[in-house]
Amino acid sequence: MSLPLLQLEGTPFEQGVQHGEVLREQIAHNMAIYFERFAREVNLARPEVLARAERYGAAIASQSPAYAAGMRGIAASAGFSLPEVVALNVRYELFYDGFVEKPMADGCTAFALLPERTANGHLLIGENWDWIAGVQGVVLQTTEPDGLQTLSFSEAGIVGGKIGLNSAGLGLMINGLTSRDDDWARLKRPFHLRCYEILRARDFAAAAAIVTAEERACSTNFLIAQTPDQVVNIEAAPHTTGLTGCVGGCLVHANHFVDPAALGIAERSIEINQHSYWRHRRLDALLNSSAAPISLADLQAALRDHDRHPYSVCFHIDYAEPPEEYYETLTSVIIDLHARALYITDGPPCSAEYVTHTL
Repeated sequence: MSLPLLQLEGTPFEQGVQHGEVLREQIAHNMAIYFERFAREVNLARPEVLARAERYGAAIASQSPAYAAGMRGIAASAGFSLPEVVALNVRYELFYDGFVEKPMADGCTAFALLPERTANGHLLIGENWDWIAGVQGVVLQTTEPDGLQTLSFSEAGIVGGKIGLNSAGLGLMINGLTSRDDDWARLKRPFHLRCYEILRARDFAAAAAIVTAEERACSTNFLIAQTPDQVVNIEAAPHTTGLTGCVGGCLVHANHFVDPAALGIAERSIEINQHSYWRHRRLDALLNSSAAPISLADLQAALRDHDRHPYSVCFHIDYAEPPEEYYETLTSVIIDLHARALYITDGPPCSAEYVTHTL
């Protein structure tokens, strides 16, 4: 099995129409999952979700007419109202603002390796993306009106991708973060819009500025890289950011602020155990256990690691939890930015093969 590949071109609205037409069933599936989870996990009934989405949709229309057009295109062709599609696209803010201090099992474990550390001398980035079991993803390949191409992973119904690369040799990985300052009602440029804009940036500094130049509604981590050897990790709380780079040619990040006190923020405790710290330490150890150059096969093996299973780098459902609390690695991604290649799985990498897509 492999994720569907959807090739999009034309204006943002036309790309949205193509997205909605092809992925109508997957979008309906994701819509049902999210509206149910809004109600149960963060106590947001459907009318309240749609009311918040209408407010956020108006803000996005002024922040990015292109992104707003993409959402309108999806709504027009997939058979959903615009507020329903907006709700999918701002689901990060609605969830992460609403999560209370309770057990929650989700996460992502990301990395970057400079050319000096890799067997092929290329800049490599990647992650395991862990989220709600059953959410359906897609690989999007776009050709923008200015000729820039992008190749990314997204959820069906979400515009433009959140993990990926472009033809300018720029790539993006992400991790969810939380802080006590998170507040969706600020209506700042939302997480998925920032991902969309980063993946359409040609310049490394301009991509980083998409995160740092203005405040945010909720906390997120962005790992941005560009050939030949530029890497920055941006821990972005609503009112402050922390920037770090590779140490010894390697960078690893999971779902916690590395030093929240240094940023003057307080995290919310939303996990029953501190598996984000375990995953961070384990992947860092795997990538730094030897001075030998790291190959693609080495990276795939590291991302399949089951130490502390099920809360491992390759993250699995904890069947001791009720079914509605099931989380797992939905996709594993490795990107070779020099080769403009994306290697991606449909499911946990221990059981799903990596499929190669290139620009």
